[in-house]
Amino acid sequence: MTAILEARGLSRAFGHVQALDHADFDVASGEVVALIGDNGAGKSTMVKALTGNLEVDSGEVFFHGERVHFATPQDASERGIEVVHQDLALAPHLDPTQNMFLGREIMRSGLAGRLGFMNERRMRQDARAAFSSLGSAVRSVTTPVGDMSGGQKQSVAIARAVAWANQVLFLDEPTAALGVVQTRNVLDMIRRVRDQGVAVVLISHSMPHVLAVADRIQVLRLGRRVTTIPAEGATVEQLVGAMTGALDEHEIDRSEIA
Repeated sequence: MTAILEARGLSRAFGHVQALDHADFDVASGEVVALIGDNGAGKSTMVKALTGNLEVDSGEVFFHGERVHFATPQDASERGIEVVHQDLALAPHLDPTQNMFLGREIMRSGLAGRLGFMNERRMRQDARAAFSSLGSAVRSVTTPVGDMSGGQKQSVAIARAVAWANQVLFLDEPTAALGVVQTRNVLDMIRRVRDQGVAVVLISHSMPHVLAVADRIQVLRLGRRVTTIPAEGATVEQLVGAMTGALDEHEIDRSEIA
């Protein structure tokens, strides 16, 4: 499977703290890769480095096999790479449609567009289509996001990212603080996004959720990728062992998880 986004030997230090230490990462189109590790393993730093939010000290990033440099998040967005942060980064006073098209508004044609008038009808239609395609729990595209439940807010943030992420989607703890039904909806949305051919990178501390949707699991420890594990047949115990160092890569019996 050919990687759509790949990191080779990324290193980044913050003072005396080595957040990334020659770390590697890769994800292919149409697959879900979980990025796991204990607190301080380098997950957030890796995501920031891959999405234009952080400069690295050394290493290379490749997109479709071509070496790239994302100086800003906008650079990554222009390549179809989006991130849903844990805080969702939504404007609570705006409705789902306005949040989805914030900074990317569709203008009316002709003179009206040149005068700054937006095509609100078109944006509402596109927003409804986006939510419907993901099986989203959002029922109204005109209700302020601040009045919505946690699951609905999560749906808005994911749908917004998916609307623009036609290549890679990063999800940072998307099921944190959600109920059982809301969590199931988010996991279903991840599968739908993958089935649309988009690469999904899931950062999560919930090993059952990781095993439920991931195709492969990449483990970071002390700033390095220490192993990549096929999700099929893997166990929570194996993942925790890899994260903590109790189970090194050569100790994993791949005949049990292939």
